[in-house]
Amino acid sequence: MSQISRGLENVFIKTTSLTYIDGENGILRYGGYDIEDLVEHTSFEEVVHLMLYGDLPTKLQLQRLKSALDEAYEVPQQVIDMIYSLPRDSDAVGMMETAFSALSSIYGMPWNKATNRDNAVKLVARASTVVANVLRAKEGKKPAIPEPSESFAKSFLKASFSRTPTEEEVKAMDAALILYADHEVPASTTAALVTSSTLSDIYSCVVAALAALKGPLHGGAAEEAFKQFVEIGEPDMTESWFKRKIIEGKSRLMGFGHRVYKTYDPRAKIFKKYAKVISERNSDARKYFEIAQKLEELGVETFGAKHIYPNTDFYSGVVFYALGFPVYMFTSLFALSRTLGWTAHVIEYVEDQHRLIRPRALYVGPLKRDVVPIELRG
Repeated sequence: MSQISRGLENVFIKTTSLTYIDGENGILRYGGYDIEDLVEHTSFEEVVHLMLYGDLPTKLQLQRLKSALDEAYEVPQQVIDMIYSLPRDSDAVGMMETAFSALSSIYGMPWNKATNRDNAVKLVARASTVVANVLRAKEGKKPAIPEPSESFAKSFLKASFSRTPTEEEVKAMDAALILYADHEVPASTTAALVTSSTLSDIYSCVVAALAALKGPLHGGAAEEAFKQFVEIGEPDMTESWFKRKIIEGKSRLMGFGHRVYKTYDPRAKIFKKYAKVISERNSDARKYFEIAQKLEELGVETFGAKHIYPNTDFYSGVVFYALGFPVYMFTSLFALSRTLGWTAHVIEYVEDQHRLIRPRALYVGPLKRDVVPIELRG
């Protein structure tokens, strides 16, 4: 049994130049750049260039990338029809899986070093169209395709809600896209890598990643964390809820703890800042932010000594809710951003380190047995 690593904890399956994590000191970097600096000084489009092409873009390179994104928002009508053909109460990530399976049938192609990154850029743009229309279909609204604008975040928000977002909203959405863009090789990225190792197409890799992200222990954590705030209801009820549910009921405090971080998740600090700003104009969101703050204090006081702190999902739901997204869309918003990380990792793996991923299982069943004829088995 000593040969087995449950959950593949601390097992390295690839090398990467994409994302660096120091879990002890709460450091996250994309391509060598601190996440705090990227959120503060760059845009999601610049991070797309960084992750796919290796560095932050020049003005000309950024212009070309934005043009490529703008030209790829359109998706075949069959894909839109497929999204709208599903029941409105369908799971949002499941609807994304369906759409990306269709996109795989249409755009799936063999890996090619000359076109892999360009295909990934198009995939990210099409993902925004898929997610916006998953929301619109579930809300009973007509389809809408993102239109070119000053930023990817603005185009996505406008397509989602059929209104022009404020500068604060655009910046908050842009920050969320950057913060969720990648995090090395969690379950969804590993699923994408396993799929890429068979040389399946890049859209199929995203389908595999979405299937893993759909689970409540991965992408669904933001929804579960936010549901706690809703259940608490009012800030002055936080302490009694915490005592009843977490201390006495031994329930898990959602949005707390991380497999890698043994300190405060650096993304959570940034999400908290944006949650505070973006919730000022939304009374319900402000209430949930205040509940989250109080719950954080209680959680850190109780679990901090065990190195359990808020993770990225603790405050992100407040940001998404303040932007106008229903809770059922939180995981899909995570997925929209993470399409960048998934595609960057599978490209890196296929081009530089490719080997079919084929692990083993340690057999612990009976030793050799003889087959007894069925009439003699009693």
